[in-house]
Amino acid sequence: MKSVDYRKIITEICRVALGVTFIFSGTAKAIDPVGGGLKMEDYFGAFGLTTLNPLATFISINLSAFEFMLGLCILMAVYRKLTTICVLAFMSFMTLLTLYLAIFNPVHDCGCFGDAFILTNWQTFFKNFFILLPASIVTYLYHDRMTPAYTCKVYWFVVLFAYVFPVWFSYYNYNHLPVKDFRPYKIGANIPALMSFPEDAQQDEYLYIYEKDGEKKSFTPETAPAGDSTWVFVEAKLVKPGYVPPVASFELYDAAGDNIAEEILSAENGVFLLISPKIENASDKKIDEINYIYDYAQEHHLLFYCVTASAKEDIDTWINNTGAEYPFLEADDVTLKTIIRSNPGLVLMKSGTILSKWHYLDIPPEDEANDVIERILRYPDEDAGKENSPWLWIIACFTLPLLLVWIYDCVRNRKKSEEKKDKSI
Repeated sequence: MKSVDYRKIITEICRVALGVTFIFSGTAKAIDPVGGGLKMEDYFGAFGLTTLNPLATFISINLSAFEFMLGLCILMAVYRKLTTICVLAFMSFMTLLTLYLAIFNPVHDCGCFGDAFILTNWQTFFKNFFILLPASIVTYLYHDRMTPAYTCKVYWFVVLFAYVFPVWFSYYNYNHLPVKDFRPYKIGANIPALMSFPEDAQQDEYLYIYEKDGEKKSFTPETAPAGDSTWVFVEAKLVKPGYVPPVASFELYDAAGDNIAEEILSAENGVFLLISPKIENASDKKIDEINYIYDYAQEHHLLFYCVTASAKEDIDTWINNTGAEYPFLEADDVTLKTIIRSNPGLVLMKSGTILSKWHYLDIPPEDEANDVIERILRYPDEDAGKENSPWLWIIACFTLPLLLVWIYDCVRNRKKSEEKKDKSI
């Protein structure tokens, strides 16, 4: 009776775990390359490397492609020894980096899974130290026990394709909106609802430190000696954070400095927000389309504002260059970058609900804009929750080349085996 090779079973489990994790991580970053670039800027700022900020998005795209390539290669057992060495080196570096992040907290989360799945720095470190790093050690030690899905003749294609595909996918998402929106401001989201607190929401829990006769003591809110003058209040310590709404605040300020967000969120006819975090860096490729939609909004009694975090001088330059007649509002640039990954980007809202969003390259042309806008306003539920690209088409672009090469590889290998068998006979 043949004995069971437990080392092979464990190695194969580790291989699948690493492959799926790396592919998921690379895909999550490729879906939102602009967000990945912003996270890289956070890292550069934390480590004093802000001179690299112009390369942030480029580095993010290539990092996602590298992770995706490693994931697919180890999942398919391509170049087993070299792949497992790279995975082990990568996980060793990431484990040390996440330990540093967990201890010193220079960034709030590592961004390893983009906005798709957010972990704290300590959770990320534990995930790396107790799961992924041991799995990478196992696959490195027993890489020869992994069963390859392809023969060595087509390894080069798998590696090249595994890198080129996520680069193309990132580029697609960069030039349009992310095919999957993991942020709060997705199509169909109601901003007032996202800002509200449920009745049973967990409240912040504090311990109150008081001092008496040189001795400090902690109290709960119920037991704190607030009316006892013999105790001196020292500080309040947050011991358990309460519920935080998905949208903490939504503030839009007009030229007079008044917050008119409530007016925007309650507009029942509809409101267009042309969003540009830094209008001095905004593209002017679709100015005619933007101005036409502004005219449409005026004619149909819809509100239209451009929202930016830029200075008045930059706004004036934009007006002079584009002939913009719409009013401007001021908002926090982080909020604007979170709402839409485009500069500028166009958002259509009604009664606080986001009905549609457009990258500036996808703003409907003049001959289609009327029909598109009227359909969205009339049937808002049809677009709610829809993504910006057909997933089936994207999956087909990924799986079909690999499948066709696998079939070719199998046929060629079988034919070669038959020829060798015939020669031996």
